[in-house]
Amino acid sequence: MTKGEMSVAKSVVIGTAGHIDHGKSSLVLALTGTDPDRLKEEKARGITIDLGFAHTRAGDVDLAFVDVPGHERFVKNMLAGVGGIDAVLLVIAADESVMPQTREHFAICRLLRIPRGVIALSKTDLADADTREIARLEARALVAGSPLEDAPIVPVSARTGEGLEALRAALAAMAAAAAPRTGEGAPRLPIDRVFSMRGFGTVVTGTLTQGSLRADAELILLPQGRPVKVRGLQVHGAAQPVAGAGRRVAVNLGGIDVSEIHRGDTLSAPGAFDVTRRIDVAVELLADGKPLRHGARVRFHHGTAEILARVALVDAEVEPGQGASARIRLESPAVLARGDRFVLRQYSPPITIGGGVVLDPLPARTPIRTAAGRRRFERLAGPDEDAALMFVEEARAAGIESGALRRRAGALPRGDAIEVGGAVFAAAVVRALESRLLADLAAYHDAQPLAEGMPREEARARVFGGAPPALFDATVERLAAAGQLTGRGRLALPGRGVSLNADEARAQDAIAAAFRTAAFAPPDLAAAAAAAGVAPPLADRMTKLLLRQKTLVRVDTLLFHAETLQRLKQDVQAMKGSAAKVDVAAFKTRYGVSRKYAIPLLEWLDRERVTRRVGDARVIL
Repeated sequence: MTKGEMSVAKSVVIGTAGHIDHGKSSLVLALTGTDPDRLKEEKARGITIDLGFAHTRAGDVDLAFVDVPGHERFVKNMLAGVGGIDAVLLVIAADESVMPQTREHFAICRLLRIPRGVIALSKTDLADADTREIARLEARALVAGSPLEDAPIVPVSARTGEGLEALRAALAAMAAAAAPRTGEGAPRLPIDRVFSMRGFGTVVTGTLTQGSLRADAELILLPQGRPVKVRGLQVHGAAQPVAGAGRRVAVNLGGIDVSEIHRGDTLSAPGAFDVTRRIDVAVELLADGKPLRHGARVRFHHGTAEILARVALVDAEVEPGQGASARIRLESPAVLARGDRFVLRQYSPPITIGGGVVLDPLPARTPIRTAAGRRRFERLAGPDEDAALMFVEEARAAGIESGALRRRAGALPRGDAIEVGGAVFAAAVVRALESRLLADLAAYHDAQPLAEGMPREEARARVFGGAPPALFDATVERLAAAGQLTGRGRLALPGRGVSLNADEARAQDAIAAAFRTAAFAPPDLAAAAAAAGVAPPLADRMTKLLLRQKTLVRVDTLLFHAETLQRLKQDVQAMKGSAAKVDVAAFKTRYGVSRKYAIPLLEWLDRERVTRRVGDARVIL
């Protein structure tokens, strides 16, 4: 590879289109000085079989030509070339006028929404004035109603040079008027050629449709998901550190063999595009094409890829010239984004029947031939932001990670959506979850009057089971800030919580008093209940309540009143000035308890970091 510097500020990629032997390659050679017919077989047969490339300068604009085959057998190669072009050079021979592949090539350009072009009336040296005029009229009729309706028609002869300067001027004017491609977004390079170059290894070429590429960048080859590294870049034979959108680029890749890459693969940044095998689309059929039936097998052309596919139509059949909504199931994975254009060709014989636009590159396996399916397609046809809102509505409580949503919809929703923890949720879904949480808390209070509230994890599992934890936490925080619920470990409605009748309140007070009075030698629950005159079932419920309220504290198998333990902690801490240590015997004597109580209490003091065991004694900390 040679080194050089790019001096042009803008690049426009122009694809040739037209019937076989109408002089496309000869015109490119005459305009650029580069013969795009690069294969020996092409030289021998005098026709373009695969894609050819050449470039020239027009003022401060670089014109990159993609010369495509005109023969019917090689239309799939033509489709691989037109996916990334900005404009078309429609070549019509003056001596033969509009021919079948002229019509098919131009139909493909219309389906792909190529916005501008120039019409070259070639081989004028072989046609008289009347024949030229007929060809001009037929060319104008062909492009009527299209973006090329007012395109200049330039008579030209590559052999004699007639009209070449006029054609250059027309192409330069068209290129100057074209809006430059944005360098925003992740790089996207559909690969149209793969080869090995001595001293460099694997090289791929393509038109960089968006973003920019840099030498040494870490990229990913899709749909394989194979990491690769850019070892070098060339733009029109000159080594460059950076290549921008709209450039014809050759990329020297490291860490991968030629046999592992194919035309139709895509180079991009990791995480920038999704790989799919199912898409929802809007289809339009050519007026002179064939009807499209539900379940038909077709050839799906997108970028530089050709993939076999099945079409599921909302309606049973679409007539030529009509549009339809459809779900396409691809037989091989593809890299597709909302808004991408594609072309459909009949499976056999392979003739172009229509094309369309991708509406949803990752639809769920939902029915489409229903009233709901039809309404969904109507919403998909709207702005990207509306489609994004529909996607998050369909995701329900699961939400969609914001980056994934941008890849799928091309935008984030505007208006009624909420972003939490990097994921996007429909606001209506979040409001419904909030209402359900409050309703479930009210029901829990009614069913569990002795509970301070519903355990937090139980509330999450009940109401937000399929949602990310971040959404549950954010919802609880918002409701708490609004004064609609309280609590952390247990969630409750304001003013709701433990609700005791008179008997329960008396039992609670009596049991608490029994343990407070017993101090360091508490009874077991049955004895406490008997002393308080409380029936065992009621005593059991009240004891559990006292434990939750932390009025009672379980130490090993014993229950102590919290005030007793707090008094013990303060008393032992106060001993530090007069005694550095305390052993079991001294503890028993000081508090008048047996070993049954002394050992659990001393271990509790260790856990509370009031003491630390050293041998048979405790050091007071």
